[in-house]
Amino acid sequence: MNGRKEPVSRRERPAKPALSRRWIVEAAMRIMQDEGLEKLTMRRLAQELDTGPASLYVYVANTAELHAAVLDELLGEVDLSSRDGGGDWRDQLRTVMTSYTLVLFEHPQLARSALVARPNGENYLRLVERILDLLARSGAPRVQVAWGVDKLLQDATATAAEQSTHEHDPTSGDDWNATVRALHAVDEATHPAIAAHMPDLIGGTAGDRLRWSFDVLVNGITGTAVSHQAN
Repeated sequence: MNGRKEPVSRRERPAKPALSRRWIVEAAMRIMQDEGLEKLTMRRLAQELDTGPASLYVYVANTAELHAAVLDELLGEVDLSSRDGGGDWRDQLRTVMTSYTLVLFEHPQLARSALVARPNGENYLRLVERILDLLARSGAPRVQVAWGVDKLLQDATATAAEQSTHEHDPTSGDDWNATVRALHAVDEATHPAIAAHMPDLIGGTAGDRLRWSFDVLVNGITGTAVSHQAN
């Protein structure tokens, strides 16, 4: 015996599963949850799937599309089940938007990416359908409802992205504390408006601010007519 390993025939190795978009997205989710969104590249994904990056481009055009696909997967966690529940359309819409925001809170690596990553899968379509259905019950004109969906999602996404920055950037707490100190220290003679609105300027719980922001947006969407400029 010379201690050399016997070569293994390729025919004896287990066959790799055929690539599919479903399999690719599931692998991308694992990488994001274990290593963070910044590590989720096409090269890293190809390594995870034991294939070449070129093979992935048949299913996902680029990293941005990959992030969008992962985001759409996460949107399947949004609670749309209030369809037959109690409460009026506003209460049900608040439940949906709160659930959407909390889903992004749970996946902070994706919250900031969600500001530019545009999902287009079935979960995204179900979410938009649900928001449109509820908002339309307000009786607002169709165009206000249609534009309002984008505004609601933008605000919720930006809120989650800001929260994720506070929780995962070690310097953000220092920055916020410095801002609070600066606001508290203003001279009423030179900054009378700031002084007059303290401490409310930095007060309120996150939940109170979320609820107030939701009401402001919905009231504005349903009560503000769309103005078309003449060409």
